[in-house]
Amino acid sequence: MKLKLAIDPDIVAIMAAEVAAGERAVTAAMREAGTSLKSAWRTQITSAGLGTRLGNSIRLASFPKSGDSLSAAALVWSNAPVIVGAHDSGPLIRSKNGFWLAIPTVAAGKSSKGGRITPIEWERRAGLRLRFIYRRRGPSLLVAEGRLNTKGRAVASKSKTGRGATTVPIFLLVAQVKLRKRLDLARDAERAVEGVPGLIVANWAVS
Repeated sequence: MKLKLAIDPDIVAIMAAEVAAGERAVTAAMREAGTSLKSAWRTQITSAGLGTRLGNSIRLASFPKSGDSLSAAALVWSNAPVIVGAHDSGPLIRSKNGFWLAIPTVAAGKSSKGGRITPIEWERRAGLRLRFIYRRRGPSLLVAEGRLNTKGRAVASKSKTGRGATTVPIFLLVAQVKLRKRLDLARDAERAVEGVPGLIVANWAVS
């Protein structure tokens, strides 16, 4: 006597289909979570008044780049980690050499390279010498004898006699600066992680 056992439906095929559905669900969920986190971080940065350029430094990479996997992952990072990290942690900033931090005033203008101008660059560009003024209360100063142009920038006086020249504060000198914490990136990251299981279930149901 011979016995023949047949299982209908095919359990192996069902399991294979479920694994494939799981791979699609996990991959879709990680891509959605990564996209959501990237958007949240960019919104945080621009809402904090740090500009769209810094916001656009946030990038996203999803793995695998093609196909589906139960081990899918998403990586969100910034191309300007030092700047973003500083606004996220609110660090205490001191001079590397233990001297003063020179903070340019409006009269100093901007660096030709973009960003804040340094005292050395300012002297070279303006053709004027900076003079140190110590103050017991409030920040000390680096000043120059010149005039303000129509843009409010300090420039050399055109008068040979020095007529119209005045003492213009160019830099404020402080021993240290406490940068205000303006971002909370961990908050959005935690929300993204907590939402992953729900995204997997939602995508699995659709599969």
